[in-house]
Parts: sequence; structure tokens; C-alpha cells
Amino acid sequence: MAAHLADVSEELRVLAQRSPDPSPHRVGEPYRLAVSGIYARLAATALRLNIETSRPPVGAAAPYDNAQAFKADLDVLHRSLLADHAGVIARGRLRLLRRAVDVFGFHMASLDMRQNSAVHERVVAELIDAAIPGTSYLALGEEARIALLTGELHSTRPLASSFVKYSDETLGELAVMREAAKAHAAFGARVIPHCIISMCKSVSDMLEVAVLLKEVGLVDPRGRSAINIVPLFETIEDLQASAGIMNRMLSLHEYRKFVDSRGGVQEVMLGYSDSNKDGGFVTSGWELYKAEIGLVDVFTRHHVRLRLFHGRGGSVGRGGGPSYDAILAQPGGAVDGQIRITEQGEIISSKYSNAEVGRNNLEILAAATLEASLLQPKHSAPRTDYLDAMEQLSALAFKAYRGLVYETEGFEEYFWASTVITEISTLNIGSRPASRKKTRSIEDLRAIPWVFSWAQCRLMLPGWYGFGSAIEEWVVDHPDKGLAFLQDMYREWPFFRMLLSNMDMVLSKSSIAIASRYADLVPDEELRQRIFQRIRREWHGSIEAALDIMGHDRLLQGNPLLERSIRNRFPYLDPLNHVQVELLKKHRAELPDGEIADEQVLRGIQLTINGISAGLRNSG
Repeated sequence: MAAHLADVSEELRVLAQRSPDPSPHRVGEPYRLAVSGIYARLAATALRLNIETSRPPVGAAAPYDNAQAFKADLDVLHRSLLADHAGVIARGRLRLLRRAVDVFGFHMASLDMRQNSAVHERVVAELIDAAIPGTSYLALGEEARIALLTGELHSTRPLASSFVKYSDETLGELAVMREAAKAHAAFGARVIPHCIISMCKSVSDMLEVAVLLKEVGLVDPRGRSAINIVPLFETIEDLQASAGIMNRMLSLHEYRKFVDSRGGVQEVMLGYSDSNKDGGFVTSGWELYKAEIGLVDVFTRHHVRLRLFHGRGGSVGRGGGPSYDAILAQPGGAVDGQIRITEQGEIISSKYSNAEVGRNNLEILAAATLEASLLQPKHSAPRTDYLDAMEQLSALAFKAYRGLVYETEGFEEYFWASTVITEISTLNIGSRPASRKKTRSIEDLRAIPWVFSWAQCRLMLPGWYGFGSAIEEWVVDHPDKGLAFLQDMYREWPFFRMLLSNMDMVLSKSSIAIASRYADLVPDEELRQRIFQRIRREWHGSIEAALDIMGHDRLLQGNPLLERSIRNRFPYLDPLNHVQVELLKKHRAELPDGEIADEQVLRGIQLTINGISAGLRNSG
């Protein structure tokens, strides 16, 4: 588009004049000059970031300070084209490039830092004990820790010293944070926007991270933070304490300044997996809901915007299920125009491996977020007696679940023998070991293999156990309300409706007959009968209770498409379970002295695990 054929804006003319292109043949081609100049600056930026370029620039140019400056030059091209009625060109590759810069900047994908609070605690303790002789950080109470840490946030002196020999763990954590600071300097703050604290249990857990970030320059003693500090509340106890912790954090002048420097937005992550393993399906869902109500109230009082980050997994036992219904089931004020959700495991491939399907799923998330923000009432439930009933049901379900999983003698042995948890550990499908410690304890087991193992044996126990006995006991205790009250609650309250809908799906994929074959793998017959019969009774009770409340005659009656899909999969899925049981028997059988285990048998088990997972879809 030569200058004598097309009008160009004055700002584009200036951009073209800054181009280092020396060719006399392009003097009258302002767009070409502008683009070659932009590329020259991009090449210089790549050189500064140690990134190779595909072709040399036309000349030397100053690198871009950030991606926004690059985008500003592209916007000059865009505005000039529109002014000259060349919108058809502006809507082509230029539009795609401008959108790519918006999304990826110079950093490509944004990453989060995430570490367990116990690791942060040990690192800070080692740094403080070395910097302040006579201090024993781990021996301090919570209030003393808060006072010490807030004082450190004001201090300009570093905690770490090159003259002190620290443990490998401390050196490793500091190295990670220093790399994050380098990435911020090179690529901008969007490269690592969040630092997540797993198993956050206290105010000091959050302040410890702030102190470590200050050590590498991502937090400024004057009250500015280049990164969001995000607590992750995971267990039932932590969820119950979350509102109190955040109320105290936002009341701290030192921390509030960090939040204000981040635009007055504080992100809080909620853990679905560990809360489910800790308290069961019903209690986990209810405590998450209550935590959101409490957090919304706290943030409203402090005039800080809350962004909830839902750490959902693929299975219902880890918070999975239809995203649209899950968003609409949030309590009033919990969405408020923004929501953050994890998509994990097989859900990524099923939702986003196809571009059109991916767009549809993103549209569903956007539509649900808009609807929950603009059309949903701000109160937490249609009626307060629904909240009271749910509190009672949760307590009853919690007692039933904990009674089986954590208080029944021999349950650990039953679980390890009747599921493929041992064989799952041989698969190269996870970034972390199945257990946090080298024990067989359920408490130390990670949530993903816990849920995945129950899915493989077709019990799906984390997605329903405790519901049947809770409903049965509640109806007996409330004869004046009875089943009719629960049916009204199902019709009128999206949260309760979603709870039953997810359980309906999970139970439809379970099979007590196939599960009985896995129970036969338990060598202790008395233990096997005692626990499996208990599970069987609860399974039948949960199905009966769910159908009665929903007013259905069969599972998935309200979702015929999913019912047909699952029914068509069973003829292929069920044989894999039977093959897996036989292979497990062979793999676990004691071998004569000198005989080596057949690797092909283990390989066969791994293939059946993959096949069953694919057939169940949202399995872990």
C-alpha cells in the first residue's frame, strides 16, 4: 500500500520514519517501513532475552521494554488501516497477532508458583534463626510469629547471607523464587502472576511467603507487591478457618498495602480434592459452600474484591462435574464477574483437544459467569431452613464417612488390597508420588490416586459415601418435614440440585457387582466381608435416597443423553474390569523362589487402567 495510493495516519507516518530500513525502494511504502521497523525492535528484544530469530532485521533498533509497547505499535497499524477504510486487512493476520500479544505477551504461558506451607515454614525458620541469633522461630506461637514477620516486611535488610550454609531445601526454595524474579524482570509480571500456598492454615503461613518474596525483590518493603499471594485452603478444618484467616490478613496494614498495590483484588484458592478425602463428598461440598459465604462477607466488609480460584479435578470426588451448573450453584456474590477454575487430567483433552469443542466450553464458562454475576440473587440460599438442613446432613454424612475411612480397623489394608493403588504408582502419569510420606496411611495419600483407585474398581466411593445414611437418619429425626422438604430443597436450591446431579452421575457409573470382584482380592475374609457389606448397604441406601428426592425411577432419568452414552460404554468397559482383576491376582501371587515377576502382566494391568479411565471419562 504505497503512500500515493493510500492515506496513512500521522502516527503511522512517524512510526515509518523511525524504521532503520535503509532501502531506497521502500521510501514510499510507509506500512512496509513500519512493519520492518517493528520487526527490527522485536529482533533486538529477542536478542536481549537470548531467543533466536528466524531472519535478521533490516537494521539496528532499540528493543521493546515490554509487550505493551509492541502492542502499541501494532495498534498504530490497526487504526491507520481503519481510518483508510481498509478494515478487511486489519481484521486479517494483524488482528490475530494483536490478540496473540494480548494473551501471550513475551512470556507465552503464565505459570504459578506453588509450594506447601510446611516447606515455607521450615525455610523461613532457618533464615530467621540464622539472621537473629537466639531466636527459635518454630517454637514461637502464632501471635509472636505474626509480629516478627510483619516487622521483617518493613525491614530493608536481607535475611539470607552468603556467609551462612543453609540446607538444600532452603537453597532450593530461594533459587526458585530468584528465578521467578528474573523472569519478572525479563518478561514482565504476567509471566508468574501468582504464588500459591498449599495447605494454608494460618496468617503466618501467608506472611512467611511475603517475607520470602521480599527476599528476592518481588515484594517491596514500601508496600508494593509484583505477585499475588494466594492461600489455598484444602482440608475441612482449613475451609472452616478460611474466613477468619482472611479477615485477619486484610486487617493487617502491611498486607493490605500489598493487596491495594495489586488493584484491590485478593485471590483465594479452594481445594476440592483434599477436603473430599478428609470429610467425604457431602461435607466437602457443604464446607466449600460455607467458606465462600464467609469469604464473600469478609471481603465485602473490607471493600476488597474477591476472586475465587476453584481447584477442581476431573472426577466428582475432586470437585468435577458440569462446569455450567457448578458456577450457577455458587452462593450469591461468590462469582461477581470473575472466576478461576482448574482443568486437569483427561478433562483437558476431552474439552480442548478440538478447537470447536474448546470454544464451546469456554463460551459455557463465560455464559455461566455472566449469569451468576448478573441474574443470580445475592443471598446464599432461597430459605434459611435449607441452610440448617444442609448443616445437619453434612454432620451426619461426615460421621458416616469418617467412621468408615478413618475409624474402621483394617480399612487401610482393605483399600490397598481391593484397589489398584499399588499398580497405579507404577504409571508415569503424575508429577508427584501417590503418598506424601512413605506410609500406607490414608491421611498421607494424595487425593488424585485416592479417587482414581476407587474409580478403577467401579465403586466411586469418594463421590457418594455417607449420603444414604445421612438422609435416612435426618428423615427419622425430622418427621414433621420428611422427604417432602428435601424434595422442595432439590427443586429450589441450585447447590443441592448440583450435589444430587453429580452423585447421580457417579452412581450410574458404579457397579456393586464388579466391585465385589475387587473385594475378593482382600486376603482376610473377615475383613473383606465386614467392610464390603457396609459399603454395599450404603451404596444401595444412597441410590434409593437420591431417587426418592429427585422423584426418579432410575439413575440418570433426567439426563437421557448421558444415560445412553454410559449404557453404550458398559459392554466395552465391564470386560476390562474383569480382565484387570484376573491380572491383579496373577501379579500379586507369591512366586516360587528364583522366579521373576512377569513384566507383561504389569503392562496388561496398566493398559486396563488406561482403558477403564477412558471409558469412565471423569475418573480422576
